[in-house]
Amino acid sequence: MVGLPTKLYYGFGSVAYGVKDNGFSFFLLIYYNQVLGLDAQLAGLAILTALVFDAISDPLVGHFSDNLHSKWGRRHPFMYGAAVPVAIAYYFLWNPPTDLSQTALFIYLVVTAVIIRLLITMYEIPSTSMVAELTDDYDERTSMLSFRYFFGWAGGLSLAVLAYSVFLRATEDYPIGQLNPDGYSAYGLAASLMIFIAIMVSALGTHKHIPHMRKPPPKKPFSFTRTFTELKETLSNKSFGVLFAATIFHAMASGLNASMDIYVNTYFWGLGTEQILLITLSIFLSAGIALFLSPLVSKKLGKKIGAMTMTALGFLMIPLPILLSLVGLFPGPGHPALLPSLLIFKVVDVACIIAAQTLFSAMIADVVEESEIKTGRRSEGVFFAARTFVYKSVNGIGIFLASALLAFIQFPDDAKPGMVDREIIVNMGVYLSVTVIVLYSTMIYIMSRYQIDRQVHEQNLQTLQSRTAES
Repeated sequence: MVGLPTKLYYGFGSVAYGVKDNGFSFFLLIYYNQVLGLDAQLAGLAILTALVFDAISDPLVGHFSDNLHSKWGRRHPFMYGAAVPVAIAYYFLWNPPTDLSQTALFIYLVVTAVIIRLLITMYEIPSTSMVAELTDDYDERTSMLSFRYFFGWAGGLSLAVLAYSVFLRATEDYPIGQLNPDGYSAYGLAASLMIFIAIMVSALGTHKHIPHMRKPPPKKPFSFTRTFTELKETLSNKSFGVLFAATIFHAMASGLNASMDIYVNTYFWGLGTEQILLITLSIFLSAGIALFLSPLVSKKLGKKIGAMTMTALGFLMIPLPILLSLVGLFPGPGHPALLPSLLIFKVVDVACIIAAQTLFSAMIADVVEESEIKTGRRSEGVFFAARTFVYKSVNGIGIFLASALLAFIQFPDDAKPGMVDREIIVNMGVYLSVTVIVLYSTMIYIMSRYQIDRQVHEQNLQTLQSRTAES
């Protein structure tokens, strides 16, 4: 069994990723589009362009992490090395030079987003991968990852609450606080400091486990051909292929919803900054529920059925209020029952989504042993690199879909709440709802093809133990 202090240190490291992910998902598009004036399609294209670099860097970082020889093990040198650079880069993302042209602002966003994604990859992949080394227990892995997702969501939410309550407060010049440009500079500084602290606390807290973690394979001269051959062999695992495909659709749907959340709250529901802040605060309750819900679901239903169930419940909570509102069966803007109703749906929705994400990651950890049986290599870094790439697509493909949707419905720049044409608002709700339903339904169908359950995992562990005894 893994002790509580280790779970806390391991989990707290995800605050760094949560802060970065929350900023990319909720604030980046509206900041560069509505505040800085960058065309919505250019903003989405910039973020998607940065995602392309992840397709190359993520598996390479995972591979190097699996094979690194150092006195600090395979994972910690990457974690320590990323702390300062990623904090600095994240600060400058929210503090661009003034008076940039559309082209210059586009290039600036591309470059800073690429740098941040690369540095987060260098930290997040080795850090998350430790779960498959710290324990091989089927349920204990879910428990550890539930802490990681709790802190990831709590960290991101803490910065969001700070943004809405302190940095993005309404002023006389900017009555809509989330459109106040001055607040984003302070937000960037607070976020960068929080990222640095989270990385260092987690790295130092888990440092004592380095001697007990898996050793890297024997050193070999670097070869691009061998590296890509091993990556191809590892990632061709059928169980992982199912998870990878399913998680892509889950990530796109979650990213689309996250990017559109502030648009829906501001323009569809007509909520002010204080009301949005209250909804954001309610998600802390969701994270707390998911912390206990994920291990419980894993034990009662198993990871596959549990993940499918949580995803189905979660995605129903997203479009249902919008669609009911469009047919007059849900409180509309200004109705006293609107905010309480939205709070209930949001708490249930996010709790289910966090639980599903936790179970997905625990299922990826279980693929490690199946892959080791077939390849003879431990590839935690490679598998979690692919997982990290998919979830970073929440900020890439998801935001790009959001920007494409806004362009398709001809949502105006510098839009004022209550002044946008009603047809545009209705189209936003309809197209968002339909897209989310299609993406999540596809994800659930793909997930049904996954084959590793508790019994198969135990058989894989026994096979590896037998091989070790024989050798």
